[in-house]
Amino acid sequence: MLRLNNFIVTLLVLISLSAQSQLDGETTPSYPELIEIYKELAANNSEIELYNMGDSDFGLPIYVCLVNACQDSVKSFNTARNKTTVLINNGIHPGEPDGINASLIWINEWIKGGKKTKNLPIIAIIPSYNVGGTINRSSSSRANQDGPQEYGFRGNAQNLDLNRDFIKMDSKNMMTFARIFHALDPDVFVDTHVSNGADYQYTLTYIASVKERMAPSLAKLTHDEFIPLLEKDLMKEDFDLIPYVNLVEDVPEKGMSVFNDLPRYSMGYASLFNTISFTVETHMLKPFNQRTKATLEFLRSTIDWTGDNMEEIEASREKAFLHDLELAQFPYNYQLSEDRDSILFHGYEFSHPKSEVTGYERLKYHQDQPYAKFIPYYQTYTALDTIDVPAYYVIGGQCTDVIERLKMNGVVLKPIDEIIHLDLESTRIASFLSSKQPYEGHFLHWEVKTSRIDGAVLPVKQNDVVVSTNQRHRRFIVSVLEPKMADSYFAWNFFDSYLQQKEHFSSYVFEDKASEILKSNPALKIEFESKKLEDEDFRVNPRAQLDFIYKHSEYYEPTHNVIPIQKGF
Repeated sequence: MLRLNNFIVTLLVLISLSAQSQLDGETTPSYPELIEIYKELAANNSEIELYNMGDSDFGLPIYVCLVNACQDSVKSFNTARNKTTVLINNGIHPGEPDGINASLIWINEWIKGGKKTKNLPIIAIIPSYNVGGTINRSSSSRANQDGPQEYGFRGNAQNLDLNRDFIKMDSKNMMTFARIFHALDPDVFVDTHVSNGADYQYTLTYIASVKERMAPSLAKLTHDEFIPLLEKDLMKEDFDLIPYVNLVEDVPEKGMSVFNDLPRYSMGYASLFNTISFTVETHMLKPFNQRTKATLEFLRSTIDWTGDNMEEIEASREKAFLHDLELAQFPYNYQLSEDRDSILFHGYEFSHPKSEVTGYERLKYHQDQPYAKFIPYYQTYTALDTIDVPAYYVIGGQCTDVIERLKMNGVVLKPIDEIIHLDLESTRIASFLSSKQPYEGHFLHWEVKTSRIDGAVLPVKQNDVVVSTNQRHRRFIVSVLEPKMADSYFAWNFFDSYLQQKEHFSSYVFEDKASEILKSNPALKIEFESKKLEDEDFRVNPRAQLDFIYKHSEYYEPTHNVIPIQKGF
C-alpha cells in the first residue's frame, strides 16, 4: 500500500509538472492538475499559501492562493489582510482560461526572479472559481474561440452563469467567494475573461467601473492615473489596450460604449465595496498563447502599479468610504448619455455577402483589410434618479435569505429583542416590469415604481433586524435594499410573495357593499365616476370597477405590495 501511495504521489507530481511546463502553449490544466500545481507551489515555497475556502456547487472546494501574505511561521488565512491586496479571479467562465495560465506563469516568473517582495502587495489568486465548469471539459463549447485544445464550460454545476450571481448568491460558489472577498478586503480586483463579439485587431480589452458611479477619489485614481499608465505599460509589450468593445449596434463603425458594470457582475459587486475593479477581456479569435501573454502583462502591470502606489490606493479607498457616509441621497438608474466622443479604433473592414447557408446577407470581417479610424464612443453615464438614504432599515425577521446574505457581505445587523416603537416609513410597490423568460433562475424585475406610506404597515416584532446605514458597507446596503435599484433584492425576486393579494371578493356579494361605500364616501364616488369617463377599458369592465372600489375600502388588505423593508429617517 505504501508503494502504491508513493506511486500516486509521484504520478500527481509528474502530471502537475507536465501541465505547468505547457502554460504558455496551447493547453490549460484540468482542475485536478491545476490544484496539484498550486499545492506543490505552496509546499515548496514558504511565501505561498493555499487555502480551502469552502464548497462549490460541484461538491469540491474553492481554493485561494496567497503570495507574500505570511508574516510568521503560523499560516492563517484570517491574518492575511495586513497590507494592500490584489485579488485575481480566474475561471468564472472556464471556457475562458487565459487567466488560469497567466496567473501560474506570473508565480513561476516571480519564483525564478528571486521571489522579491519589495513593493509587492499581497497577491490573492482564485485558481478557478467555477469548479464544476472547469471539470466539465471539452474542445467544442466555445465555437468562436481559437484554443486552447480543451477547456471548461460556462455554466456551473447548477448551470448558472456565476458572473450574474454576485448579488443574488444562488450558488455555494458565491457564498465561498464572499468569504474570500470580505476576509481579504481587496484594494484591487481583476476578473479574467475572453470576449465574444466583433472582430478587430486588439488582443486585449478591459472593463473599468463606470466612473460616474464611483466615489470621486477612486474615479480619479482609476481613470486619470492608473489606466493611462496601464496603456503605456502594455504598449511597451506590443499590446494596444482599448476599453471592451461594447457595440452600440452590429459593427464597431457605428460606435461603442462603456459597459455598465452592474453589481450582478463580479467587478460591479467589488465596486460596491470601493475596490478598484477590472475585467480583462482578451479577444476570442486571437491564439490562446497570445491571449495568455496579454493577460499576463495586464496582471503584471496591475500588480506593479499597486505595489508602487499602496499608500495612495489605501487613502483613496478610505476617502471613498467617507464619501459614501456623507451622501444623503444616492444616485441611481444610470443611463448612457447621448453625449458622443470618439476613439481611435484598429479594426477590420467588413462586408455583407450572401450567406451560403441561409441565402440572406451575412456579416463578414476581412482580416486582410485592417484600418485605424476614429469611431463614435459613448462613455458618459448619467444618474436619472436619487434615493433618500434613511438612517436605518428594519427588515422582517422572516426574511432569512436576505438577512443571511447581508451577514455574508459584512453588514452589521442589530436584532430586535423586544417590542419597541419606531417611527417608520413603509414602501409599497406601485408597478414594475418582469422578464417573460427566466434569467439565471429568476424573473428579473425592472422599471420599479414605489409609493411611500407614513408609518409601519407591517408590525415591528421580535427577531426583526435593524440595519444602520452609518457603516462602512453603506453603498452595498442601499444597493440591495432599495427596490428601485437595478440589482436590488426586490429586483431578484426575494420579495415576490408580498406582491400576491391574499384576500379577494365575490362580485355578486360585493355589489351591495360597493354601493354603500360610494354613498358614504362622496369624494371616492367623484373619483370613480371620473375614471369611468376618462378610461374606456375601465368603463366597460364591471369587475375592474368593483375592484377599484374594493381597493379604496377597509376590506382591502393594507399589506398587499408592501415589502418587509421599512425605513427610519
